[in-house]
Amino acid sequence: MITSDLTKIADNQGSICGDKSRLSSDVSSDVSTGSTGSEGSINSYMLSPGGRREGFNDVDLGSSNGSGSKEVQGRRTMSRRCGCKAKFVLKISSVNTYYVFSFVEQHNHPLVSQSGRHFLKANRKMTVGLRNIVFDSSKVNIGPSKSFCFAKELYGGYANVGATLCDFRNCDRDLKLYVGERDGQMMIDKFKVMQETCKSFYYAYEVDSTGHLTKLFWSDAVGRRNFEVYGDAVSFDATFDTNKYNMIFAPFTGVDKHDKCVTFAACLLSQESVTDYSWTFSHFVKAMGQNPVVIVTDQCAAMKVAIRDTFVAVNDLVASKHRLCMWHIMDKFPMKLGNRLCKETDFMEKMKTYIWSSIIEIDEFEIGWGAIIKEFKLEENKCLSDMYAIRSCWIPAYFRNEPMFGLMRTTSRSESENFFFSQFRKQGDTLCEFWLRFQSAMDRQRNETVRLDNESNTSLPTTLSTWFIEDDAAELFTRAIFYKIQEEILASCYDMQIKRMSEEVEGVTHLEIRDIKVKDKLFKVSVSRNHAVCSCKKFVMCGIVCRHAFCGLKQIGVTKFPRTLVLNRWMKIAESGTSSDSVSVSNDYFKMQQTSLKLTEIWFDFRQAVNKAGVQLDRLEYVQKTIKQLNTDLDNQCGDFVEFTKKDHMAAMLGKQPIGEKKAAQKEVMPVDKPAESGLNV
Repeated sequence: MITSDLTKIADNQGSICGDKSRLSSDVSSDVSTGSTGSEGSINSYMLSPGGRREGFNDVDLGSSNGSGSKEVQGRRTMSRRCGCKAKFVLKISSVNTYYVFSFVEQHNHPLVSQSGRHFLKANRKMTVGLRNIVFDSSKVNIGPSKSFCFAKELYGGYANVGATLCDFRNCDRDLKLYVGERDGQMMIDKFKVMQETCKSFYYAYEVDSTGHLTKLFWSDAVGRRNFEVYGDAVSFDATFDTNKYNMIFAPFTGVDKHDKCVTFAACLLSQESVTDYSWTFSHFVKAMGQNPVVIVTDQCAAMKVAIRDTFVAVNDLVASKHRLCMWHIMDKFPMKLGNRLCKETDFMEKMKTYIWSSIIEIDEFEIGWGAIIKEFKLEENKCLSDMYAIRSCWIPAYFRNEPMFGLMRTTSRSESENFFFSQFRKQGDTLCEFWLRFQSAMDRQRNETVRLDNESNTSLPTTLSTWFIEDDAAELFTRAIFYKIQEEILASCYDMQIKRMSEEVEGVTHLEIRDIKVKDKLFKVSVSRNHAVCSCKKFVMCGIVCRHAFCGLKQIGVTKFPRTLVLNRWMKIAESGTSSDSVSVSNDYFKMQQTSLKLTEIWFDFRQAVNKAGVQLDRLEYVQKTIKQLNTDLDNQCGDFVEFTKKDHMAAMLGKQPIGEKKAAQKEVMPVDKPAESGLNV
């Protein structure tokens, strides 16, 4: 029954089942089969469900199924060729004189309607402006489809764009093809140009024996200046795959005066080995001229060895301290110790009391850790024994006397950076695409810094106490840091209880203060008119005065913020006076910047004119007349006109194509023509 029903359906549908034997003689005789026997020629035709004739040849037929029928696997295509004889032919008779040689008016097809004119090939062109839209959109990870929609809004309708979505996609494809497999060399060439235009730009790279790029490090003038100011604590993470070669993108991240992430430098690595990390760290030191005070990483064994061997005390440099990310260690506890212990008991809560606290001393941690291990009978647990053996690398109690060690306790800054950069990249990016999007990301990051600078410099936050020291802090510190200090000032007024206060001796007063939010602990504070020291060590670890110190300063009548307690890194004027403030930039670079700015201004002026015209027809006609006259004037200057080809435009956007033998990119490595340059590439 089912078989007979299927047969009836197939019969009713004519030839759409794809069985060559079901093509009726009427259909076959109604179409031209063309030449037969040649490869790729159309041997048969079929009717589609919509009534179209579709051809297929023998190689388009699928393998036989159980019933002997064959499925058509041909691609659906169409053709606009219809053999129309309409034409208009001109011939030249003398200089600048033409005559009509032939004219056939009749068409054998309907003409394109007004609504379809913009689809004609003659009316479609990817102009310089449209190519710029595609290129600039790709910098912020916007694909051709969305950029086409944006162009429609910009030009006032799809019909006004002058190109189709397919044209936008082809332009995006052409950009990728222009780069091809030479993006490694193109990126190095771009870095060389950047270094020529700005001497403070630092880069280094290495290639393998086959000429493929394996390591790349760079830092620009702004990144190097930022490290000079904020390089006391650095987070480094290498878990971010960023391009089609599966190279690891690893930025060096710090904390700026607005308590925001700031990028000092970055690298691309094909491997995560001691050799690769040592190479990267050595160039980081060369670029910055000093070691970071503390560098925070995860538990990567290769990083540990490389940091130990690279950030050392040589050439008058101070050796860096290596700190492990607390979050990564704690996150592994349930997996290594078991969910029953970590989630069904209060083991983790008790551990966190001693692990995360930055106000307990080393002996307090030792006693607390030992008590918890004994309570839960974990003396023989290897995981906890291993973590205890390296406790000086990740427990805050061991960093209380180390300047700025409390600024970053985890690699969360790096993870925040990774998330930020992920908004600008795609997994299949070439190196050139990655670099363009990296620059766009850095522009956004630095523009946010400029915005916060302006906010801090042009306005003052509202003070909440009557203490003049708060007004002084509002003048000195950036907005974000002031709010942290304000919180400490308010707590010093409401949450402190003075248990003992000594007489002033040689200008110093000693106090014992109880914080009502911290149980069973007294904080010892020593204050003078221009300084304060507290046993909580908050100022040492983070550079921010604690509430206990503020309480002591208030008791002795201090009204002005002691300048010994003001760190330059938190001030509004943090970057002033740095050695990298002024950088030499070539005239070519300024010319390029001025040209880009002028193009932006011209486009803005044009949009302003259109906006002022509004929807008044007479005004719009005036704008159109003026533009046409401008085009005529520019055409009359053809003697000075130099054609700006599509390839020229792509070269201006992406850089010139390298000259030489092409090398195919391989997985995890990139092609570069030259061998590695030794030392600093300046």
